[in-house]
Parts: sequence; C-alpha cells; structure tokens
Amino acid sequence: MSELNGKEINEKKLLGALGLCARARKLIFGVPMICEAMRGGGKNYPLIILEAADTSDNTHKKIADKAAFYKVRTVRLNCDGATLASALGKTSSLGAVAITDTQMCRMIEQYI
Repeated sequence: MSELNGKEINEKKLLGALGLCARARKLIFGVPMICEAMRGGGKNYPLIILEAADTSDNTHKKIADKAAFYKVRTVRLNCDGATLASALGKTSSLGAVAITDTQMCRMIEQYI
C-alpha cells in the first residue's frame, strides 16, 4: 500500500468536496454553461471557476478572458477532465466547473 503525499490528498479532498457541491446543486458544469451564467448574472453567477489541466489552449483562453472581464477567480486544477467528470458523476470529460454558493466556495478554497 503506497502512501499519498500532501498534494494527492488535497486533490482527493477537493474532488470529494466538488462532489458535495454537485449534490447540493451549487455547480455549473461545462464551459458554455459557465460563460452563459457569467453573461446572465443572477443567483447562479459563478464565484470561482475550476478548470481541468488538460483543456485546450483555446478553451483556456476563453475561460480566462471571460473570467477577467466579469472578475471571477479561476483556478487550474492538477487533474484532467475525465477525473473531474468522474468525481462529479458525469460520464464524459469536463473542461471546467463553477461554484455558485459562497459557503461551498469557502469549503473548496481550503483545498486549493
């Protein structure tokens, strides 16, 4: 049985906390939905965007530009899109997710 280092433990806890956010329906899944939520505002406005490590340069630029314009914090994760999707109960790869609740956002920031 191999020991996990601190970075792997935090990633595992982060993915678990994201699963909790998904069950609480406080997540927005996918880049198009995140961009639409930023444009629309309202109660489902993203507070923080978590981007998978394997997104394309074009997708990364799109997220970074929109987030800078709308003043939303972005974090690039160490896991790929398939791992992110699997942790959230999705079958296909996810480029990014966004958290819409302040309490959930505080919980996630502990592991970033």
